Amino acid sequence: MLTTLDALLPVILVIASGYGLARAGLVSGDQWRGIERLAWYVLFPSVLFLKTAAIDFSKLPALEMSAALLASIFAMGALVLALRPVFARVWQINGPRYTSIFQGSVRWNAFVALAIAESLIGPQGVALIAVAMAVMIPVLNVMCVLVLSRYANAEPPTLKKTAKDLLSNTFIMSIALGLLANVINLPIPGVLADTLGLFASAALPVGILCVGAGLDLAALRRPGPALTSGTLLRLILMPLIGAGFAMLFGVTGPALTAIIIALSVPAASNSYLMARQMGGDAKLMAEILTLQTVVAIVTLPLFVHILGS
Repeated sequence: MLTTLDALLPVILVIASGYGLARAGLVSGDQWRGIERLAWYVLFPSVLFLKTAAIDFSKLPALEMSAALLASIFAMGALVLALRPVFARVWQINGPRYTSIFQGSVRWNAFVALAIAESLIGPQGVALIAVAMAVMIPVLNVMCVLVLSRYANAEPPTLKKTAKDLLSNTFIMSIALGLLANVINLPIPGVLADTLGLFASAALPVGILCVGAGLDLAALRRPGPALTSGTLLRLILMPLIGAGFAMLFGVTGPALTAIIIALSVPAASNSYLMARQMGGDAKLMAEILTLQTVVAIVTLPLFVHILGS
């Protein structure tokens, strides 16, 4: 459990650093917007392309893992969609705020998962999380783009707008290109790989600095139903759903541990970037991410220990 805590605490400290930088005025609001665009269009696409291009699917229980992970995120997505009328009627949660609950419930921080899996499982853990990245990230991005297109706007989206949102999403495109390079065994020139690697190394710290910069800590002292729902659905219910599907599909050993890690980590820091880019409630998204990171200090080691052993 201490190893898991060691992987989470640096994330919390970097979020706090982003908050401090923004409140001290060392980086202005307009400058933060530019940093967010850099992360959205360059840094995160670089790491997603490199990871998906390098996976060796033949040496891992990729099929069973993929089935369990996809079933889990589809089940959670369907549940949160079914709860949409309840959120609107009972708590008056509008469309943009709902999209942050949705993202906070289904998405995952793959980079935190990679760090934890490497510490707990070793090199095989990194490969297993890479499989999860290749399977989950494209599907989750499509799901979240569709939900943001539908609920973050006053008018229902047209088919043309939805297609444009999907095709212009840098995360989806980088995953698709990485998988294509993987399938056709396309060699990536060393200079290009090293360049993308440098960009990739900056993705996580820059992304979570942006989360901290957009944070209003006062809101965490009076958490409402939107903030609480986005945290409990992700950190409590999702690992339980994942454990059930892993059992159903016969996933055991290190692969089971990797599934529980992937479904127990907080939501992806780039959820905040997507919320800002597509009209969601970025402020609520930042609060959900931060509260999840703090609560996961307790829930993540517990679920990995109980469900992933």
